Amino acid sequence: MTAVDERFAERVRDLKPVPWEHDPDLLMSLYDAQLGSRHADLAARWMQAQGTGFYTIGSAGHEGNAAVAAALEPTDPALLHYRSGAFYLTRAAQSGSKEGLRDILLGVAAATTEPIAGGRHKVFGRHELAIIPQTSTIASHLPRAMGVAFSLARSAKLGVPSPWPSDAIVVTSFGDASANHSTATGAINAVLHASYQGLPMPLLLVCEDNGIGISVRTPDGWIRQAYGQRHGLRYFDADGTDLDAALSMAREAATFVRRNRRPAFLRLRTVRLLGHAGSDVEAAYRSPAELAADEELDPLLGTAKYLLGSGFTTDEIVDLYEDKRAEALRIAAEVAGLPQLSSPEAIAAPLRFPDRSAVAKSLPQATKLDERLTLSQSINQALSDILAAFPEAMVFGEDVGRKGGVYGVTRGLQKSFGPARVFDTLLDEQSILGLALGAGVSGLLPLPEIQYLAYLHNAEDQLRGEAASLKFFSQEQYANPMVLRIAGYGYQKGFGGHFHNDDAIGVLRDIPGIVIASPSRPDDAAAMLHACAAAARSSGTVSVFLEPIALYHRRDLYAGDERWLTPYPEEPVEIGRGRTYGGGNDLTIVTFGNGLPMCLRVADRVRGVRVLDLRWLAPLPVEDLLREATATGRVLVADETRRSGGVSEGVLATLIDHGFTGRMARVTSYDSYVPLGAAAHQVLLSEQMIETAARELLEGRQPPT
Repeated sequence: MTAVDERFAERVRDLKPVPWEHDPDLLMSLYDAQLGSRHADLAARWMQAQGTGFYTIGSAGHEGNAAVAAALEPTDPALLHYRSGAFYLTRAAQSGSKEGLRDILLGVAAATTEPIAGGRHKVFGRHELAIIPQTSTIASHLPRAMGVAFSLARSAKLGVPSPWPSDAIVVTSFGDASANHSTATGAINAVLHASYQGLPMPLLLVCEDNGIGISVRTPDGWIRQAYGQRHGLRYFDADGTDLDAALSMAREAATFVRRNRRPAFLRLRTVRLLGHAGSDVEAAYRSPAELAADEELDPLLGTAKYLLGSGFTTDEIVDLYEDKRAEALRIAAEVAGLPQLSSPEAIAAPLRFPDRSAVAKSLPQATKLDERLTLSQSINQALSDILAAFPEAMVFGEDVGRKGGVYGVTRGLQKSFGPARVFDTLLDEQSILGLALGAGVSGLLPLPEIQYLAYLHNAEDQLRGEAASLKFFSQEQYANPMVLRIAGYGYQKGFGGHFHNDDAIGVLRDIPGIVIASPSRPDDAAAMLHACAAAARSSGTVSVFLEPIALYHRRDLYAGDERWLTPYPEEPVEIGRGRTYGGGNDLTIVTFGNGLPMCLRVADRVRGVRVLDLRWLAPLPVEDLLREATATGRVLVADETRRSGGVSEGVLATLIDHGFTGRMARVTSYDSYVPLGAAAHQVLLSEQMIETAARELLEGRQPPT
């Protein structure tokens, strides 16, 4: 029990009636949702005390967001703040569900029968309610919300079926503290950037402003100052503790967005009751007077005034409150002790790699070509095949449209397929990925490009926290299919330095469930890109396609031989299968990317060597790796990424885990950023390093580390 709860009846008896101008049945429905949200919070704390509940971040004080749900259609896609309990319950009631309160408490209990995450996390989400689950506490879901809003009109323009009605609007909610995060500011900037150009952007941004982020205060008036005067962003302000005011303003904001297909910002004034979470001791940083003042602004008391004005008695209002407590505690007792996820396999099931047969059935038709191509040309043709086969496919990023990419990889695609399918974005990697995330859940097939690997790092949480986690937290009811192309690795000549020669891919390799492709040859690149697109379409897979810049236009293995040109592939490449060169019986060199041509030249000079090109860094081609390692009994990993956190660590660990007892060594790039000019060769893996290590292994010596 808390003072907010204990004194509710007393405070209701001190209220004066206020007339309700809207539908009386709606008033009762919204009060029921507000009560359900409040008692879900209280029941969660009771469950925690009993050892049967595992989440106590609640919605108390934010129950005015029920009015936002009431102002929308139940088919409007919603991406919600973690204090959106009343919104969720209102949306459930709108859709005819009586299970909303049970859904919430099943999440608190981490029960496998919880309908969206299946016990993996407590989230507000349900597919039938058009609520896409979010785990964000820092507004990292706003770029995706922007992407969904963009995709509503783009799907219609492309004639592609969408899960959302054509007149839908997108709503996303977040806190005042999160409004300052780069993901929020970047997403809102991208929304305005698109809207400024006349692109439809039907997004309602709802900032639930309780004036505090855990213990850090938001300055009074800051949200209005930051967002109230933004050109192109219609601003609305409502008192979320006053249900009538909140409903009227939310309806006005939603109507504006729906009619004009332009963004709006609704600041919903709220209070935070019961603290940040169950473990939060507010008395450590808030005065008794401040806490008492917020308690007087309890939105349930505000709604009780309207109930009094509609003819309800004090006792009836309090009885409804206590009835909902009894219902919540009854459900809490019922869900307590329900089965939870009990094995690693069950937990990680949504993260499994795509089924090979499903991918094979979804491959695009490969164009038949006679000429031999460079890596750049082959990727360009593969993208053309994908765009031709799948009308929902879109290629976008910085400079990919009219320019055709910094290295010409996307040249001609916009002319062939039009600017609705191949287009430039603003210079913001978070927004590029957010657009892809929103497009993926909206029935489109996004093929975004990040211009350089080093530029991914300021946006990598859009992969880790959003893209890769969606299937996990929705039991695959939602997915965001995507093939993210990134130009990367080192060895560029005449144009270098860290940002254009980055070999740091450790941030990708530990993200569960994503596919990482790393082609070297032109024919492999095209076939692998086809496979990634097919995996996205068939399985909702997120793939990262790493393209070695230094090999884009390479024609030769040795000067003038044109051995690095290949025909366009006619055969597919399976995800997770490597490629072997040569049949030497003495040493297996395992490599990928720029390492492949270096290792092939070494194999020409050193007898008894075979080379395995991994091609896929996730999933690793374990079967091929073990077979080729066993064939020679000696393995040298030639890894152009850094020694710490690089690919070689995973390769050697895989060999050890599978019982390989032969000799093993590795050569890698140095633990350093890549400097400018010729100095780069001091820290990057070299062909001479590979050859020296290979000869030492063959002679029975261990190469130096």
